[in-house]
Amino acid sequence: MHIAFLFSTCYSYNMLKSGFWVLFASFLAPLLLHAQQPKTTPRQTPTNVPADAQDLELFRPRPLDTTKSLAIIAFGSCNKLRFPQTLFNDVAANAPNLWIWLGDIVYGDTTDLRALAIEFKKLKTSPEYQNLLKKTPAIGIWDDHDYGMNDGDKSHPTKQGAKRILMDFLDVAKESPARKREGAYQSYTFGKAPQTIKVILLDTRYFRDPLESDPTRVKRYIPNTEGDILGEAQWRWLEHELKNSKANLNIIGSSIQVLSDEQPFEKWANFPAARKRLLNLIVKVQPKSTLFLTGDRHMAEISRMDVIGLPYPLYDFTSSGMTHTRPNDSEPNRFRQGEMVVRKNFGILQISWINDRPMVTMQVRGPRNELFKQEVVKY
Repeated sequence: MHIAFLFSTCYSYNMLKSGFWVLFASFLAPLLLHAQQPKTTPRQTPTNVPADAQDLELFRPRPLDTTKSLAIIAFGSCNKLRFPQTLFNDVAANAPNLWIWLGDIVYGDTTDLRALAIEFKKLKTSPEYQNLLKKTPAIGIWDDHDYGMNDGDKSHPTKQGAKRILMDFLDVAKESPARKREGAYQSYTFGKAPQTIKVILLDTRYFRDPLESDPTRVKRYIPNTEGDILGEAQWRWLEHELKNSKANLNIIGSSIQVLSDEQPFEKWANFPAARKRLLNLIVKVQPKSTLFLTGDRHMAEISRMDVIGLPYPLYDFTSSGMTHTRPNDSEPNRFRQGEMVVRKNFGILQISWINDRPMVTMQVRGPRNELFKQEVVKY
């Protein structure tokens, strides 16, 4: 009897122990199996973009209605966030149909993409800029300071990530071709025939060749006589955009000046072969009524060039210095029309039509929407 009881007790204990291990194993096995599985790959982000740099309220996609005509276009550049952002209210007072950034949207000057994204967030969420965006869509391109590298070129190590931050700030749609290619260049066609307007935004940073400093300090840089600005892929794209443009007004946005070639700072003339190629391309393709909008210079001016083989003059309308201006108010520019404006400013294009022929009124405006300068061009 004692032996039977002992056997029965041992058997029961073994069964209990066996049940415990079965229960323990059933609990532990999934954990061990999960630990052996490869971790789920997180949502892929562009090169050099920290995940948290994309969660800063920068991307609020909304469709850009390109069917609407553009009667008033506003543009500007060089906007430091440490200064008051009051000029946006003056821009909004003109009721523009479109706002175009021509670079230096913020002054990041950093390879720290998180810090760059924060700068864009500060502007994107500012009440003044939000007030403009309520009624006016915005597009744009960068220059060096929002690219992340002062006078930056193609060597900038975090340019891919910086591009993503710029695209998010501008609410460029995920499916846009501009998202899928190298560089930030874009194009948009607005309105209906015959009063259509095409806006082409060139990227003068992502592919740009380097420049060497001028040892004499007469100018900032020695011209790179064989160097390029756009890169071959962007050149092919630009030719295609101009050849296939059905617009009767073509606006080319460049962060740096195209026509002015005497000033000592950044400009297309620092790459004379590229500048000649651009002008020759316009003559070759003959797009209708083409003008340049530019920024960068911390002042405003209007330049005009008569180009052999082109049936209309080329204009380069520079507006720069939304929050700050340059210290001096003079420099040579053989193409300048009238005087330069060295005051905080933004640019306005007022566009009216006689059938398919545009008349463009270029205005330089500033605080309290004061009109500083005006030029009327009839194409």
